[in-house]
Amino acid sequence: MRLVKFIILMALFASMVYAVKNFVPIKHVRVQGTFTQISKDEIKTLLEPLVKVSFFDANVQGIKEVLSALSWVDSASVNRVWPDTLTVKINEKTPYVRWGKTGLISTHGLIITPEDITPFMHLPILYGPEGQEIKSLEIMKGVSTALVDQSMQIAEFSINDRWAWKIKLSSGLEILLGRSEQLKKLQRFIKTIDVLGAEQVNAISIVDLRYPNGYAVSWKSDAQPIDWKILPAAQTANK
Repeated sequence: MRLVKFIILMALFASMVYAVKNFVPIKHVRVQGTFTQISKDEIKTLLEPLVKVSFFDANVQGIKEVLSALSWVDSASVNRVWPDTLTVKINEKTPYVRWGKTGLISTHGLIITPEDITPFMHLPILYGPEGQEIKSLEIMKGVSTALVDQSMQIAEFSINDRWAWKIKLSSGLEILLGRSEQLKKLQRFIKTIDVLGAEQVNAISIVDLRYPNGYAVSWKSDAQPIDWKILPAAQTANK
């Protein structure tokens, strides 16, 4: 008899658990985050079929994976809040540079493939070997740091398959750095900028730093001839 009562109680308990699971619907879905590229309507449309279940049956990991698959989502978390709420937190990717002609790279080195690249044309563009996005981005950041004290801004940075570097500044100046000791060579050029002066630097079209002990310069077609003899004297006079 006791066994029968125990079985009946267990059956009642199981039915109560089943009832609770199926009669506690999700009433609220709270989405948190600051969005510039993702619309809340897009998130709502995506989540709607996934939350038409009971509070306990909601697949929070599955929802997280669906959200994380969105091209603009950097990270996502989903949590239950008793008795009827799901909280969704989304961190959006922040584009840092353009990657090639159609992509973007976030501040964390993640690829973004927007439907329209036009709104991001103001960003500098980075070219690099396929699969080397993070390494290429870190190199570009290091070069940007080296140039910032000279008020030089990168417009385009290229690393070819042989790892030769090429820079194009927003001023139009191109800098060829080759495949070895690139930062050392760049610093060598930077140290001569004060000697040349702003007027002469602005007249340069291309700086070729692929030489072990110096560099070659190509001047713009309208550049005025420079009297190299007076540059050291001018530098001494300014000290």
